[in-house]
Amino acid sequence: MAKAAIDRFPPQVKYIVGNEGCERYSFYGMRSILTMFMTQTLLFQDAHATEVMHLFIGACYFLPLLGSYLADRHLGRYNTILFLSLFYCLGHAVLAVFEGSASGLYVGLALIALGAGGIKPCVSAFVGDQFKLEQKHLLTKVYSLFYFMINFGSMFSSILTPWTLKKYGPTVAFGIPGILMAIATVVFWMGRKQYHKTPPSGKDDHSVWSVMFSYFCALLSGKAPKAAILAKHPANRVEEFYAAMNVVKIFAAVSVFWALFDQHASTWVLQGQKMIQVVDIPGFLQGLLGTQMEVLPSQMQALNPILVLMLIPIFNFGIYPAVSKVFEMTPLRKMSIGMVFAAFAYSTVAFIQYPIDSGHQMSIVWQIIPYILMTIAEVMISITGLEFAYTQAPKSLKSTIMSFWLLTVFFGNMITVVFTAVNFYPLASGNFFMFFAVLMLGVGGVFALLARSYKMRDYMEN
Repeated sequence: MAKAAIDRFPPQVKYIVGNEGCERYSFYGMRSILTMFMTQTLLFQDAHATEVMHLFIGACYFLPLLGSYLADRHLGRYNTILFLSLFYCLGHAVLAVFEGSASGLYVGLALIALGAGGIKPCVSAFVGDQFKLEQKHLLTKVYSLFYFMINFGSMFSSILTPWTLKKYGPTVAFGIPGILMAIATVVFWMGRKQYHKTPPSGKDDHSVWSVMFSYFCALLSGKAPKAAILAKHPANRVEEFYAAMNVVKIFAAVSVFWALFDQHASTWVLQGQKMIQVVDIPGFLQGLLGTQMEVLPSQMQALNPILVLMLIPIFNFGIYPAVSKVFEMTPLRKMSIGMVFAAFAYSTVAFIQYPIDSGHQMSIVWQIIPYILMTIAEVMISITGLEFAYTQAPKSLKSTIMSFWLLTVFFGNMITVVFTAVNFYPLASGNFFMFFAVLMLGVGGVFALLARSYKMRDYMEN
């Protein structure tokens, strides 16, 4: 392969990256207005809207198990992405057409969850499939481009879609993300003749799922599990299973972080609806924006991707190297510290909410502080967690471990659903937010103890 070709992205990559940008705009645009649509158009109670939002997000992160299974065993990644994208487009169409129907909402969200969740574990792996071994050095660049496209799409959709909902109504607001998803599907299809398509592996009697089934059968029957599964499966597969379980123990605590993080699309929006939404513009910007501007609660979500793009280089090139001179910033230490920042973020949200509960008016600008703290937590936990999941996963289990990582988001959203339903404290009250702050701090302490006893492994490929 010529040196010039080795240092260039394969030409088909542009179709996959273009697909990712349109798909993420579509997803985050729809999600940014979902809570306001349910409470203001469908007149759902705040608690019911919160439950529906987190059940939907949870489904989007549970269904990657289905997508990875179909891709790895039966359809291959290309066919899985293309086939499930059609369900995605149909879901947006249902939301747009049946805008005043709760049944239409549920059907549309179910279809979108099937599409978004199903293709989620496939797209990032599929773009990696397009690179030859001698182009391995380009993978960092293409995944950086991927992450940029995700946040770029999220930023603009979180600003524009709430404005579209207010000005033109639900049909247009949900329709535009649907059109973007249709364009994403067509763009992906356009590269069909150039893609390298890895064939599915077919049935595997010694997969991690088979070993796991044998493990629990042995436990239920009272047998020694390791001896029982070694009698049925190769030793290397059993070793991989135990390595996966050790990683899963670490993942369990991360679920609580996602219970907090994903509430910026639900309870934080509900808080913003009770705040003063007209803000004064700083003097140096008044010539461009005027003296005042209305900031919708859903638009505040755009702060997250903006801050992510700003904070990643600050942490990677400034904070992490500086702190590492004092003590090593391992992935698990970063994640432990990130959990403390998440707890601080919710303490701040609680202290903003307490005056609101007492009848005082607060500007929505105050939400900038918890957004900064929570985005710091995201950078230290989410991005680091991907690195941890990849390096600690045996070669044959990298996709499976990534699916387990996505499951932490599912379980986190289920935690929010449960606590919303139990109603220990009034939804989006000061005590509600403080409860999650204390919960995160306690779980962060347990996570730090687990991290100290975890033995790091190196499964990176040569």
